[in-house]
Amino acid sequence: MLSIRRELHDKIVAHARADHPDEACGVIAGPAGSDRPERFIPMLNAARSPTFYEFDSSEQFQVWKEMDERDEEPVVIYHSHTATEAYPSRTDISYAGEPGAHYILVSTRAEGETEFRSYRIVDGAVTEEPVEIT
Repeated sequence: MLSIRRELHDKIVAHARADHPDEACGVIAGPAGSDRPERFIPMLNAARSPTFYEFDSSEQFQVWKEMDERDEEPVVIYHSHTATEAYPSRTDISYAGEPGAHYILVSTRAEGETEFRSYRIVDGAVTEEPVEIT
């Protein structure tokens, strides 16, 4: 189960809505080994695409370096889908390289509605998990 503060949930949704019609992406870092999302880090979708997201490689390097220096890890990796449900695509699954992370997908396909779901993706296997907003 993913337990996430309302403030972080709302920041993810706001980022997804702000970047629509392109996909938004980012990370929520937390203390290493804690499974506790704490620090919201919106990132640039280098693909600038409504159907695909890609972290900018230099930005990703800096973010991961900073997390390492702060003894943090990516607890949540999030992105949005602008025209489809909040379920990982084959591309999303193939790019999921953090087996300990929660992968949040937000669908902004319907105006005024937001679908917010979380998954674990390990070795190509996708498992949806409940989300508790605190």
